[in-house]
Amino acid sequence: MPIDEVRRRFVGGFACVGASAAMLPCCFGRAVLAAAGGLQFSVRQIADGVFAFQGADELMTAANEGAICNLSVVVGTDAVAVIDSGGSLIEAHAFIAAIGKITAKPIRFLVNTHMHPDHIFGNAAFREIGATIVGHHNLPRALEARGAFYLHNYRGQVGDALMKGVEIVPPTMLVDDRMQLDLGGRTLELQAWKPAHTDNDLTVFDTATSTFFAGDLVFMGSLPTLDGSLLGWLRQMDALAAIGAARVVPGHGPAPTDWPEALTGERRYFEVLAHDIRKAIADGTPLGAAVKTAGRSERGNWHLFDDYNERNATAAFAELEWE
Repeated sequence: MPIDEVRRRFVGGFACVGASAAMLPCCFGRAVLAAAGGLQFSVRQIADGVFAFQGADELMTAANEGAICNLSVVVGTDAVAVIDSGGSLIEAHAFIAAIGKITAKPIRFLVNTHMHPDHIFGNAAFREIGATIVGHHNLPRALEARGAFYLHNYRGQVGDALMKGVEIVPPTMLVDDRMQLDLGGRTLELQAWKPAHTDNDLTVFDTATSTFFAGDLVFMGSLPTLDGSLLGWLRQMDALAAIGAARVVPGHGPAPTDWPEALTGERRYFEVLAHDIRKAIADGTPLGAAVKTAGRSERGNWHLFDDYNERNATAAFAELEWE
């Protein structure tokens, strides 16, 4: 099949492949996308009226279309809510087309779980269809501060073609603490968290199916990235674990995963990192040397460890030396 035709079908949504009880009857198959050198985009039903796309455990690249984070859909009687918009307009348009295969109900809300490009670069596509974009009360400020950097930096990383049309689109509905979204016969509970992964983390809980959408407050497989507060993240682990969910869609990793077991690896990594950095500070080890060794015992447990651990250790050192 010509690559242009593959691309057309991708942006349009789906090519039919075999179905199973867990998959939609029509989804985008791996073999077709492999021919185009693109990603696999398939939406899987994980609970009644709840669907998820699982991103690749990779850095954002042109080859994976920026599709590295998990995306979710919740369908109510009257309307649909989407959790995160993806890392490119190509991905976002494919996502919207996929939702159209699930339901004809309107997409009323797009919830941004936080500021990072893999979660918000598709926002413009949802604005175009009239969805209200919802985010943490700190998210507009964070996007204003970093938006120009994100657009410039990721253009160099993923290329001009993938960045075409990408805009920084902030939320218009802000969550100060907690908020409920009514989809008709289905209520989503949103919670704004104190600084942890970022200073603008927002989670979603579907009360109908006890499904928790954690954004990047939960990583599995790929190493957690620290862009907020190590101590804040650790302090809020127990509050996260206390959420009465049956399953979680993490920001990265298997979707879904049992809850709260999904927190185990992340909590262990941060406890090891904090221990190693505290010891380095107590021993008078300079920052440059400390970040080379802190957390290294965790290296075999995570993808992308070498890409992110030293950055995490640097942020942790800066926070813990003033503890």
